[in-house]
Amino acid sequence: MSSPDTSETSLQFATFYNVVNGKLTESSSGQTYHNTNPSTLQANPEVPLSTHEDVDAAVSAAQAAAGPWAETPWAERKKKLQGFATALESQTEHFSEMLVKENGKPLFWARIEVQSCVKWVREICELSLPDNIIEDTEQRRVVERYTPLGVAVGIVPWNFPLMLSFFKLPAALLTGNVFILKPSPFTPYCCLKVAELGLRFFPPGVLQALSGDDRLGPWVTEHPGIDKVAFTGSIATGKKILQTCSASMKRVTLEMGGNDPAIICADVDIAAIVPKVAMISFVNSGQLCMAVKRLYVHESIYDAFLAAMVEFVESSLKVGDGFAENSFIGPITHKAQFDRVTELLDHIKKNEFKVATKNSPDISQQGFFIPPVILDNPPEDSRPVVDEPFGPILPLLKWSEQSDVIQRANDTEYGLGASVWSKDVAQANQIASKLKAGSVWINTHGELEPNVAFGCHKSSGFGVECGVEGLKAYCNIQSVYSRPA
Repeated sequence: MSSPDTSETSLQFATFYNVVNGKLTESSSGQTYHNTNPSTLQANPEVPLSTHEDVDAAVSAAQAAAGPWAETPWAERKKKLQGFATALESQTEHFSEMLVKENGKPLFWARIEVQSCVKWVREICELSLPDNIIEDTEQRRVVERYTPLGVAVGIVPWNFPLMLSFFKLPAALLTGNVFILKPSPFTPYCCLKVAELGLRFFPPGVLQALSGDDRLGPWVTEHPGIDKVAFTGSIATGKKILQTCSASMKRVTLEMGGNDPAIICADVDIAAIVPKVAMISFVNSGQLCMAVKRLYVHESIYDAFLAAMVEFVESSLKVGDGFAENSFIGPITHKAQFDRVTELLDHIKKNEFKVATKNSPDISQQGFFIPPVILDNPPEDSRPVVDEPFGPILPLLKWSEQSDVIQRANDTEYGLGASVWSKDVAQANQIASKLKAGSVWINTHGELEPNVAFGCHKSSGFGVECGVEGLKAYCNIQSVYSRPA
């Protein structure tokens, strides 16, 4: 790897470094690794393979920076974050192109992800955590206030590496915490550049990033110098993190996936909603925690709805390289996930579940491409319905009785999101009120805003990101009782 360049020019995306204590650094061992572009299978650049010593160095720098950053006035922290957002916005195209190369998503989706990160910083900066005056009399003053936790770590997955970093980063820094970003081994590139960009705005140790293999996560979560872990990923990994963090009573926020149901009522305008439902089901090749993953359609319109879904998906959702014109569905992001999805497809074939779509893989494409698959009313207890496929596989299921479909929608360990689609707003609200999920949508699905709490029910996780509650997640609450001398 060549020498780091810390100039004020545009970031270059040919070489990648850890960001530790205000500097671009290689691994202490000198070792590197790389991933591949999932569309072309060509190698991406080398990144540091961090060691335990690198983690110690980052945590030490963070601890040294934590006090001064917490003492920095809120308004000044906000100003630095706003400048950071403007700089990120100015380099949208560079980040978007790298995101396509490391993740595979089509370029227009990559641009939306970068633009959403900019939006998240700016709108999080408009939130505040003022002191809450409980009592203010001549005899006594009682105030609740929020103080930063200290050193926070964000562990982010490979499906939306930038967006899910920015669910965490601005809230942590605005509230006076310092932050270490730990990206997925599969998608380290944009995250490292985010921290590199941060060198232009934040003091050393305030925003750092480390890339590495599967050893890096445990080293970080076990470290006694970490005060908070914010994780997005699988249930299995989240449970391990929770167990590890309990030993030192670290604060934890977990978002661990979903198996979101969408309930389609009999009165919907099929032609109007099919494109919306199809796109949120297959966006990012189905690699989205809050994608529609179980589609319950009223039996009176089931056949027509299924036919319309198949026609739209096969005619409008083009599968292809992220840089190819009009691609909507890119490849599966990495080989391990590709193998998991293809194994599920083999299971579907072996069990003779009815597949409504006819598209077959394009064998001329060398990447991890899988065309969208729609299943026609598979068994409720089958794997494609019970499990989260995290790929372009969508089961359509019939329903007739409202109480039954609500029970089926809730019959899952997940509780991330759910939606109801109906012209009858009263009916839709009645159904929505009984769904056990952190986010519930009516006549839409997957909409999120920086100023609205994003939380989970059941095994999808606990804690909150975004909104004022997301700010509080990076704070201790402190109650102060004052009496006159």
